[in-house]
Amino acid sequence: MTGYSGLKLPPEKILRIVNCLCEGVSVRATARLVDVTKNTVLRVMRHVAGLCQHVMDDRLRNLNLKYIQADEMHTFTKKKEARVRDDERRFKSPHVGDTWLWIATDGETKLVPCFYVGNRDLVAAQRFMHDLADRLASRCQLTSDGLRAYQWAVESAFGSDVDYGMLVKYYSAVDGEIRLTGARPKAITGYPDPRHISTSYAERNNLNCRTFLRRLTRLTIAFSKKLENLVAMLWIYFAHYNFVRIHGSLRITPAMAANVTDHVWTMEELLNAGVSS
Repeated sequence: MTGYSGLKLPPEKILRIVNCLCEGVSVRATARLVDVTKNTVLRVMRHVAGLCQHVMDDRLRNLNLKYIQADEMHTFTKKKEARVRDDERRFKSPHVGDTWLWIATDGETKLVPCFYVGNRDLVAAQRFMHDLADRLASRCQLTSDGLRAYQWAVESAFGSDVDYGMLVKYYSAVDGEIRLTGARPKAITGYPDPRHISTSYAERNNLNCRTFLRRLTRLTIAFSKKLENLVAMLWIYFAHYNFVRIHGSLRITPAMAANVTDHVWTMEELLNAGVSS
């Protein structure tokens, strides 16, 4: 069995679809470029997402990462929060409105060991942190922004087995706009190195996501209409980012830098690994 099993398409078309999606091409544009229907692109996306999830859940375990940075990125599903009706606010099933992507990025290897999609609340923070803790094999230094939910989530997931610091940011109104005016590192748990209490790599990774994930690009009509499609595309993107795409500064993939693999994977290898995982 291969990664193409169950899809009634030539392998070369499947690879073209996935490569287009990973390079920031929208679903409709991908359908036009590959000469397939929109529904076919979505079907391939969901199939490949399952394979990529298996790879990340299987391979990204027992990791030795030193300086992990956590951050959240805002988007929306189906419609902006201001347009969500009262009945939809009470019964958000399926998810509608504000949606937050939680991402963990290692400052040295640039690996993304895990992510989570949901609200920006304590429940989401705990699920995100427990997933991260389950993937690590050694003590690390963890940095987040000043969101209070992180403190409870980190304590729940790591206990005292972490060096955790917050980068507390300060904002003020300047010329009628809210702007960042300063940031102060703050040790929370253990003995974090103040020089590494930073979220710069996480914020740079946010830019990567908005560049190469069409669903996260601002001011377009390519936003996700269904939460499950957003999550599916994120599994594909981060698996591709970790195992296939060569990082510009490292000159190798993040998975190679983290000693998860010893070579650059092809997309075909990634899909086949998802079947065997």
